[in-house]
Amino acid sequence: MTDPTARTAAIRAHFEALAPDIEHWKARNRYYHDQQLARLRYLIGEDQRVLEIGCGSGDVLAALAPREGYGIDLSPTLIAQAQARHPGLHFEVADADSWTPPAGASFDYILLSDVLGYLDDIQRCLKTLQQVATPHTRIVFSFYNFLWQPVLAAAEAAGRKMPTPEQSWISLDDLKGLLDLGGFDLVKAERRLLFPLDLPVLSTVLNELGQLPVLNHACLSHYVVARPEAVASTAALSVSIVVPCRNERGNIREAVTRLPAFGAAQEILFVDGHSNDGTVEEIERVIAEFPHKQIKLLRQTGRGKGDAVRLGFAAATGDVLMILDSDLTVPPEDLPKFYDAIASGKGEFINGCRLIYPMQDQAMRALNQLGNKFFALCFSWLLGQTIKDTLCGTKVLRRLDYEKIAANRHFFGDFDPFGDFDLLLGASKLNLKLVEVPVRYRSRTYGETKIHRFRHGFILLKMVIYAWRRIKARPG
Repeated sequence: MTDPTARTAAIRAHFEALAPDIEHWKARNRYYHDQQLARLRYLIGEDQRVLEIGCGSGDVLAALAPREGYGIDLSPTLIAQAQARHPGLHFEVADADSWTPPAGASFDYILLSDVLGYLDDIQRCLKTLQQVATPHTRIVFSFYNFLWQPVLAAAEAAGRKMPTPEQSWISLDDLKGLLDLGGFDLVKAERRLLFPLDLPVLSTVLNELGQLPVLNHACLSHYVVARPEAVASTAALSVSIVVPCRNERGNIREAVTRLPAFGAAQEILFVDGHSNDGTVEEIERVIAEFPHKQIKLLRQTGRGKGDAVRLGFAAATGDVLMILDSDLTVPPEDLPKFYDAIASGKGEFINGCRLIYPMQDQAMRALNQLGNKFFALCFSWLLGQTIKDTLCGTKVLRRLDYEKIAANRHFFGDFDPFGDFDLLLGASKLNLKLVEVPVRYRSRTYGETKIHRFRHGFILLKMVIYAWRRIKARPG
């Protein structure tokens, strides 16, 4: 068995000898490095505080355009190159297994790109990284798929790939177990790059096909995002409950009277979408009837539920934002479950799921259930996190996270008339942990459904294609 200290010394010596030729090898495999960087830029984004473990000459860290960048590497020569090339960033010669972080330092993102296999003790490294992680920190890993080992070895032997010292080959399941031992929680995982060579048209076609289920198991690169284990809130959180409504007069009073007490404080924001059945007058009556409750009426100038949710969230003042559909098919009595899920830290984006418990008769027609299951599969694949019911209207997140989604909305654009996917895709881009809360879906007792199965189904299909292009095919 190789002594860990001797192995570390051998890895350092290898990269010290290789340092003068690093740029040659990067140029020779430019397509792979460009694809890798594009994905890391998608996952991390700009203007973050970023720590990179195994930063080499610092080019990846610099390309992320961090607000603060800190890199460590075993090789003194590579660190000297990094300092010369990127003087605005901080670099340090250090071994990730025994590194002592700067006092008081913390980072938004910690990146380990193609470095896991060189670590002597991954669990010990993760324990060290806990010292510079906050509850909002995300740790991003990229590493090779073990299935590619013979191909990579052959490429090295043929002089087509940069020589690498012996390394541990880590599977996705191995990393999940190590994260659990190291105090981190898996957020999402994905595979990319079915064809890592640059051949015009062919590379693009094969790598886009490689995003399809089953085929993606053969991709070269794994990408994993994790977060520190959940920490429950030490103080009660205030809650804003946004209730979009159009022609829901008969449900307004029940939305207020059936709402349980939870959280430090509650406000209810009814957002009316051009009702003509007396809904506005009913909201005004309820506000007068319950003066001790914080109830507000907002009136849309735009159209659609998505616009109503954005209007309500913009006016909300609570720590936690909730959507309650005014048809009350998801009972208001279930909202404390959503509050508990987010206050406990178990999730950062809480989604209702209507497809577990039996439903009341006719609460959801068979064709609607089939469509829901189809789109759930599509979005689970797109997001890299399992989601069973994308179309449940009850969604919950912290206001600070929503503000980040709103600030980053330009990435996906204003494409979603429903509001559900604007939030889901935005949460995925922020690498928020998605958790689903099962609810019992009830039949509506007043008013008519606003869902048009075929017209809305066609819109949803277009959104899947659009999201695939932005998330899977050509992110960045």
